Amino acid sequence: MHAVALAETPQPRIPVRARPYNGLIRFERNPVKVIVYTDGSSRGNPGPGGWGAVLRYRFDGYGAVLRYTAPSGKLHTLELSRGYDRTTNNRMELLGVISALEALNRPCDVEVHSDSQYVCNAFNQHWVEGWIRRGWKTSQKKPVKNVDLWKRLLAAKQPHNVTFHWVKGHAGHEFNERCDQLACAAADGTNRACDTGFVEGESD
Repeated sequence: MHAVALAETPQPRIPVRARPYNGLIRFERNPVKVIVYTDGSSRGNPGPGGWGAVLRYRFDGYGAVLRYTAPSGKLHTLELSRGYDRTTNNRMELLGVISALEALNRPCDVEVHSDSQYVCNAFNQHWVEGWIRRGWKTSQKKPVKNVDLWKRLLAAKQPHNVTFHWVKGHAGHEFNERCDQLACAAADGTNRACDTGFVEGESD
C-alpha cells in the first residue's frame, strides 16, 4: 500500500466568496460562525486509526459566508475524514480538530465540539500555556507527547477565535455520532495514509 505523508494531504476548504456592491466586488468582513464537531478513533492504541469532522456554516444568496445564526441563507454541512495505517487515538483526536481548522480560509468564530478531554482541557484548563512556558515540557518535566500536532493545532487556530466544548461520547449526540462513524470508517478503510509524526512505542 502506498503511504501518503500528512503534509501531502490537502483538504477541502470553505471558500471566501465575493459579492457585488455598487458595481464593485467586495468580501464579507463580519466574522463567520462555524460549528465544528470532531472525533478520532484507533483500532488498537497504537493501530490503524482515523478522524472525522463535521463543519456547519451558512451562505447567503450571493454566496458569501454568513454567521451561523443568520436568519437567511442555506445551512451547509461539510464532512471530512482521513485514515492512517498506524497511529494513536489522541493523535486522531488532534488531527480531526486541526484538519477542520485548516479547511477554513478566512478568520472565523469557531466552536469546536469534541468528546476528547485531552483536547478540550489542554485549552480550557490552560495546559498548553504551561507546556509552552516550560519549553514543551509537562509539569513533571517530561516532554509533551504529540508535540508536532500541538504546534500544528496552534498554528491552525491562530487566525480564528476558537472555543472548545466537551461533549460526552457515544451519548446520542447527532454530530458526535456522525464524526465517530466517519472516523471508524476511515480507520477501517483501505486508502489510509502514513502518520509520519507517530513515534513507535507511544500509546497516547
